[in-house]
Amino acid sequence: MSTLRRKTFTWLGALLLIAVVVLGLGVGWFYQQMQRSLPQLDGTATLPGLTSTVTIERDALGVPTVIGANRLDVASALGWLHAQDRFFQMDLLRRRAGGELSVLFGAKTLAADKAARIHGFRALAEDAILRLNSGERALVEAYTRGVNAGLRALARSPVEYLALRAEPQAWLAEDSILVAYAMALELHDEGNYERSLAAVRQVYGGEAVDFFAPLLTVADAALDGTMPATSPPIPSEQVIDLRRAPVTDARPDNPDDAPSSGGSNSFALSGAHTANGATLLANDMHLHLRVPNTWYRASLAWTEDTRAPAEGPGHKVTGVTLPGVPLVVAGSNGHVAWGLTNAYADSSDIVVVEPSVIARSLYKNDRELVPFQRRHETIEVKGGAPVDFVVETTVWGPVIGSGEKTRPLVYHWAVHQPGAINLSLVDMETARSVSDAVSVAHRAGMPAQNILIVDDQGHMAWTIAGFLPKRVGYDGRFPVSWTYGDRYWDGDVPETEVPVLADPVDGRLWTANNRIIGGPALDIMGDGGYDRPHRAARVRDRLALVEGATPADLLAIQLDDRAPILDRWHELLLAALTPEAVKGNKARTKLKSLLADWDGRARIDSVSYRLVRLFRQQTANLVFNPIFAPSVIQFEGFSWHRFHYEQPLWLLLTEQPPHLLNPQFASWHEMLLAAADRVVTNLTDQGVAVDEATWGQRNQAQIRHPMSTALPAWLTGWLNMPTDPLPGDSITPRVQRPDFGASERFVVSPGHEAEGLFEMPGGQSGHPLSPFYGAGHDAWVRGEPTPFLPGEATHHLTLSAR
Repeated sequence: MSTLRRKTFTWLGALLLIAVVVLGLGVGWFYQQMQRSLPQLDGTATLPGLTSTVTIERDALGVPTVIGANRLDVASALGWLHAQDRFFQMDLLRRRAGGELSVLFGAKTLAADKAARIHGFRALAEDAILRLNSGERALVEAYTRGVNAGLRALARSPVEYLALRAEPQAWLAEDSILVAYAMALELHDEGNYERSLAAVRQVYGGEAVDFFAPLLTVADAALDGTMPATSPPIPSEQVIDLRRAPVTDARPDNPDDAPSSGGSNSFALSGAHTANGATLLANDMHLHLRVPNTWYRASLAWTEDTRAPAEGPGHKVTGVTLPGVPLVVAGSNGHVAWGLTNAYADSSDIVVVEPSVIARSLYKNDRELVPFQRRHETIEVKGGAPVDFVVETTVWGPVIGSGEKTRPLVYHWAVHQPGAINLSLVDMETARSVSDAVSVAHRAGMPAQNILIVDDQGHMAWTIAGFLPKRVGYDGRFPVSWTYGDRYWDGDVPETEVPVLADPVDGRLWTANNRIIGGPALDIMGDGGYDRPHRAARVRDRLALVEGATPADLLAIQLDDRAPILDRWHELLLAALTPEAVKGNKARTKLKSLLADWDGRARIDSVSYRLVRLFRQQTANLVFNPIFAPSVIQFEGFSWHRFHYEQPLWLLLTEQPPHLLNPQFASWHEMLLAAADRVVTNLTDQGVAVDEATWGQRNQAQIRHPMSTALPAWLTGWLNMPTDPLPGDSITPRVQRPDFGASERFVVSPGHEAEGLFEMPGGQSGHPLSPFYGAGHDAWVRGEPTPFLPGEATHHLTLSAR
């Protein structure tokens, strides 16, 4: 080797060594900074403002038991814990609602910020704080002190800020209200369902809406047993005739069922059906899954109550808290247990504005012409210039688009109203009976939720937590004009008129985002896009079979991955694959052979489940896409997936009306065969062999940290949860999609909390180096519960004012 080449290799080796050393030093420095931002688990810490010391004991999963002299001290300590373990999550929630993400993430979140700024939540939150009663105001102020003290106590700001080259901003009392608004955004579709209904009516009329988007179906599982005797009639060829005006699919096929309304379950049994004779409650709230998890487990105990006279020697409440909010959202206090599911009551309306023919800058309000108001919002953008965003508003709310004849559409939402968000749910923590708890639910300012309540006296009830609008002059299912004052909201539905179902004769209650009640009570609730009834029916039917129930029996229902609604689709697919249809067709022959192991369960090793489910959706696409193509033209955001489409779809397949057949096909049987062929084609296009297309291969967990999208893939493995194959589906009690599912599962009987069960994806801490970052996640994947109450303390921390 020549001298020159030796020198070249020497220099290259030296440079490589320097690079490795620099990289190692950089990684070491970053790791050191991460360690400095770990939460404090043991010893003592200072929390100014406490009236007495507070002790925090953590168990092996990091679940804290907070023990203080009064509820305000406990609120401060909870804020301290939330900040130490989850501040970045809290920050994102307040920024999500306030439209302030771009100051951290740059232009990539500008669209989300603009969408949030339409609502003006920051100003609403500031107003909401002023409207809180004195007890709630003291609570949130104590919590805020704790959050900021916990943040300051970290030796280094949470690690996410290091990666973003930013510093966390202090927590404000109104930020806790913003967190509630962020949850409202997650639980609400902001009018798309109502506008989709309107698009169908605009094209085909009300008869078509009644058929394709029925509010009541013959498969309903309402608590009061209400359901129609028959399905609405198929629209005649005078209404829709695809033969006269054939259209092609307006959108490419969507092989997977689009998300339904959402998914949460709650159900309860009276003592007549339980092993120990006590009422028993199960709750699993389904949300988008992320790291860290939505909820933060905690057990709070205090000996007196500075907000009201103490009842008894002390209080203890255990359940899930939402980082950013100073109360237990769902859980048990020893006397009362409660759980929540999204009610899909109609808490918003699309208001059609009548613009002036003289000037489009004016609109009609009764007999007056008034100008549209323009609210200027400045959005700070990291790495770029501030963006000026203008929101056009009316007396009824912000303008969100235009409708028929280009008339402006305004969004009128219950959470926009003064006082719509408060912290009154905190009184659930000290409720002593179902009657007390129902009263608390009716004055709680929150997005409308189903709430199931049981108590230690053997009582149980369902009602609505949150406020419902009292409509005058219309039912709220379609956009209407409020111009002339004959249609409006007359405040909230009075507490005495809010529906309540208490102590049912059969001792069973259930909710699954479905329609809960009919008749005049449904008129009060309205239609906010209830979920399809299949999941609720499965829960109801399983619950009816349970006697001598233990918490494990109710957990088994939460983990049920069977979808009976697909049984008939399995039979339909087999019937379509006749000997003539499969003769000489290897793909169809293989498809038919793979249907033999059918049990209707969304098992991770089931091929037949995935095939049948995909066949159902391909069939729905082929039937509905040509029918609704004109509706897509009317409203770009149109979706029929939120409709209760199973009933009309099955009726069409049964009756096979020629005028509603997709014009691409000569017969309905030919269309079904095409759907079967598309099952195979779709999987092949994904590079998946049909006989290896298990449900678990498709339904793999995608539970990610928000920073993982901003970092190289090789750095994100330690941030995200494992990509485990997951059983369950959107149409089974065990609701499960890759990034959506049970954000918690618990089963508890008030007064018997030691027998209760709990599961949660992810862990308590949002810090990747914490032992509690993913603690408990594997048990959630496997459906193995941990105790509802925190276990033996492994860490001890004392907080004091000095």
